[in-house]
Amino acid sequence: MNVHRTTATASRVLRQLRHDPRSIALMLLVPCVMLFLLRYVFDGSPGTFNSIGASLLGIFPLITMFLVTSIATLRERTTGTLERLLAMPMAKADLIGGYALAFGALAIIQSALATGLALWALDLNVTGSAWLLLLVALLDALLGTALGLFVSAFAASEFQAVQFMPAVIFPQLLLCGLFTPRDRMQPVLEAISNVLPMSYAVDGMNEVLHHTDLTATYIRDALIVAGCAALVLALGAATLRRRTP
Repeated sequence: MNVHRTTATASRVLRQLRHDPRSIALMLLVPCVMLFLLRYVFDGSPGTFNSIGASLLGIFPLITMFLVTSIATLRERTTGTLERLLAMPMAKADLIGGYALAFGALAIIQSALATGLALWALDLNVTGSAWLLLLVALLDALLGTALGLFVSAFAASEFQAVQFMPAVIFPQLLLCGLFTPRDRMQPVLEAISNVLPMSYAVDGMNEVLHHTDLTATYIRDALIVAGCAALVLALGAATLRRRTP
């Protein structure tokens, strides 16, 4: 992996995104809009928003980054851009790293906007530090980026890329502990939830929600989410194809 080639790839992706305001709006504004709607859906019971708002602060960025990244990467392959780039002296890791760096930069902005909105405009009450909340939100967005890069290798069209959401995101959403504590699930489902990264993202958010100090459980959850993102990026580099058959 070459640092110069990776940063050059990231710069190219950011320049392209600059001319795609719809994708930028989807990445940066949709999580904020969803949090805003959620706050006033539970306007009569603010305690409900406080109990699930922190979890969804991590889930919404993950979903939007997954969608945008998978579609954008697939578009690069179907238009022949990836094939031309890989014909140059550039490793697959350089390309994946460049995409991850570019979308990661947007993930930082997205997570900061969503966290700031939830804490200071929507009155989300958390016991712990806002910085710890922001860190988990950022890791979730990076995980969504990594998953999007990975699944794009298996899609032949943008429609197929969107179809991966029910297979990759929805099971994690149902089993992450958002709707019911994971230890109350059927034992097989609990065991499955224990290996899904979104479960640890929700656990990390709940640690910030209920504890004033940095806890060992929070550190474990953050490291697991970060490790999963790194692992999926490595798998994405290994499965990246030059073209769509």
